[in-house]
Amino acid sequence: MTKGITDSDLTSIRNIGPAMAEILEAAGIRDVSTLQDLGAHEAYRRVLRAGVRAHFITYYVLEMSLQGRPWNDCKGPEKDALRTKFDILKNEEAGSGIDPELEHVLNRIGTGRTR
Repeated sequence: MTKGITDSDLTSIRNIGPAMAEILEAAGIRDVSTLQDLGAHEAYRRVLRAGVRAHFITYYVLEMSLQGRPWNDCKGPEKDALRTKFDILKNEEAGSGIDPELEHVLNRIGTGRTR
């Protein structure tokens, strides 16, 4: 995790812009300390459960963000290892019985898992 980040605004973290912050907030992650406490992997699990479609680039950008590294700094064996973790997480969530598309709709009307 990036040391020295104390601002509650998610966009204060490198690589997290307004669109990513909106995704995180929809998943119930509304501040930097919550994101840091969860870590990238568990934060992304919440993103999936909030109904966001799985994309590897979003997963590894989140990982690089919490390390304070450029989003495109992930290469080679490190990227391969992250891809493996992403695939496992995606498969775990696919088998959880949660329908991400339905959750997305329910969240928009205020009756989903994230209210």
